[in-house]
Amino acid sequence: MKVYAVGGCVRDQLLGVPVADRDWVVVGATPGEMVAAGFRPVGRDFPVFLHPRTNEEYALARTERKTAPGYHGFVFHAAPDVTLEDDLARRDLTINAMALDEAGRLIDPFGGRADLQARVLRHVGPAFAEDPVRILRVARFAARFDGFRVADETMRLMRSMVEAGEADALVAERVWQELSRGLMEAQPSRMFEVLRDAGALARLLPEVDRLWGVPQRADLHPEADTGVDLMRVLDAAARIGAQLPARWAALLHDLGKGVTPQDQWPRHAGHGQRGVELVRAVNQRLRVPGDCRDAAVVTAREHGQIARALELDAAALLRLLERCDALRRPALLAQVLDACEAAARGRAGRLDDPYPPRGRILAALEAARAVDAGAIAARCGPDGERIAQAVHAARAAAIAGALR
Repeated sequence: MKVYAVGGCVRDQLLGVPVADRDWVVVGATPGEMVAAGFRPVGRDFPVFLHPRTNEEYALARTERKTAPGYHGFVFHAAPDVTLEDDLARRDLTINAMALDEAGRLIDPFGGRADLQARVLRHVGPAFAEDPVRILRVARFAARFDGFRVADETMRLMRSMVEAGEADALVAERVWQELSRGLMEAQPSRMFEVLRDAGALARLLPEVDRLWGVPQRADLHPEADTGVDLMRVLDAAARIGAQLPARWAALLHDLGKGVTPQDQWPRHAGHGQRGVELVRAVNQRLRVPGDCRDAAVVTAREHGQIARALELDAAALLRLLERCDALRRPALLAQVLDACEAAARGRAGRLDDPYPPRGRILAALEAARAVDAGAIAARCGPDGERIAQAVHAARAAAIAGALR
């Protein structure tokens, strides 16, 4: 039995970045021997075990064989005669196909260290084409590692996979998992640029893909192309440290521009409301979690009004807060404001300037929430409509006072 550290932990160690988790491969052992040594079995598709003390995962060296479309269609083989190189050969990229033995010696049969130094994302071998999730993983790695490019031969292979329909076999949960992780990387725009270059974005998120080539008013947007502008917005969301709901909302906030009739270009009047149904369709198709779903819908519908918050009077600000459900869900408003701030900063290219709409909207929210609705209800009696009108009027007056 021989044990090797493999995959991402080896890559990150060579890059000099913190190693969060370590993966281990065991060569020359059987499941029975692992259990006898105190390891706890947890793998369903292939033998994976938890270390009795550290709880780190140890997997038996294995090979795999494609048997059906998609990423579920594999048969795995794990046995004592499977070598370390056999196991590494089934991995996606050369930079993830390295190992360290127990003495700390590097095993690098596919040139991963050289590709790390050259900052290249290159597939290990033809088996890459058998798993469409790898298209998403390559794109995510491009977003994570600054300055890395996809090797030409790997991009050609990814395009051929898309053309063969492999991307269409991806299930919604796995697409969302990879997209959400990519959005949280340092440069999320790179993920979508790689997916678009491979032709996969048009299959997975056609609503986003169609934004490229759609013009917008140059006096409002330094980047006249809506798709290029969107990439600046995504990276701005990353630079301000936005959470996932805000980054997802930023990605989808301008979908309505993709369906503006061409005879109206470069103007996009009403694109926010047009985009709402598109956002809802994407959320449903990818089974997006509720916090991300709600932030995206509200941002698509309201980002135009939020951008004009300095022009809104007290009554209009209160209506905006009510449409955002901010009085009940201030955390939702916080995500929406982050997405809108990213949209503003991405276009202006200025991350350190104030974002005035946030302060005005939050001041209005604080004033409105300070109104004692219970006391008003006690004065108004049992008439629900009268209570609602009185509370609304009191909140508008409070906002007006706060703005003065």
